[in-house]
Amino acid sequence: MKIFPGKIAVMGGGSWATALAKIIMYSQPEINWYMRRLDRIEDFRRMKHNPAYLSSITFDTSRIHFYDDINRAIENSDTLIFATPSPYIKEHLKKVTASLENKYIISAIKGIVPDENMLVNDYFSTYYGVNPNNIIVIAGACHAEEIAMEHLSYITLVCRDIRKAGKLSEHIFKTSYLNSSCSRDMVGLEYVSVLKNIYAIIAGMCNGLKYGDNFQAVYIPNAFSEMIRFLNAVHPVKRDITAAAYLSDLLVTSYSIFSRNRMFGKMIGEGNSVNAAKVELGMVAEGYYATKCVYEINERQYKVDMPILNALYAILYERKSPAVQIRGITENFK
Repeated sequence: MKIFPGKIAVMGGGSWATALAKIIMYSQPEINWYMRRLDRIEDFRRMKHNPAYLSSITFDTSRIHFYDDINRAIENSDTLIFATPSPYIKEHLKKVTASLENKYIISAIKGIVPDENMLVNDYFSTYYGVNPNNIIVIAGACHAEEIAMEHLSYITLVCRDIRKAGKLSEHIFKTSYLNSSCSRDMVGLEYVSVLKNIYAIIAGMCNGLKYGDNFQAVYIPNAFSEMIRFLNAVHPVKRDITAAAYLSDLLVTSYSIFSRNRMFGKMIGEGNSVNAAKVELGMVAEGYYATKCVYEINERQYKVDMPILNALYAILYERKSPAVQIRGITENFK
């Protein structure tokens, strides 16, 4: 393998992929960039910005090697940053014939792989033979829109080999507006990235139901307590839950106007059906899929007391009343 990180490729054409490309190009003379649609690539080259997402970011396209062939992008890169919504990652990877075994994988996917109900790092190592020590996960609160505006932001880089996370933190993910820290808690922080989307949907529903700030201030600590109970059951290691990465993503996803999951929940709280909200949102609310995955994992294996998760599952998949379900869980809030 080449010296880490070697040549870096961004895999995906959405807002998070675009924000990450902006960050990477601060330190790298050139990057590879895979987008599945050739027409988007052609428009990008012509307009010097992503034609569909974060169009305020302009790029020096002479420093970008675009690919609409995922295998060529993989073959010509050493480190691959995957930034596609978790429900679509399997579909993208089905096209892969090039080997990933000797690649470094950075997952910017804040979700879980449906059907298999697997964390992304486990999916890459199990199905594509990637060395677990060569997988890095981007965790923590960081909306793509604020990266575009260069608002001060923080992320956590998670890797079983903490030296790789440290190298990325020092040389790649550090700009005038972005700071990064490192962690080894791969399982814990990947699950945080999954669970925060679930709890943000309920936060949005409460907003749609006209619950006020007083209620939200009580809801978030109860959601966080439920999250920590699950983490301690799934991966019982010593962790500092006061570290920003554990709570920050839950907070920003529950409160931010940029949060798709919060907006999805808000639409349902306002009276839209689940299907109508999915259509109107026009983007992927990963918490919708994560709810079913985590519910099934917990029911099958861990049996953790998770009333908020159970209530959301009833709302999304059993079409139960949001008002009734949320009122039921709030009776036991502390």
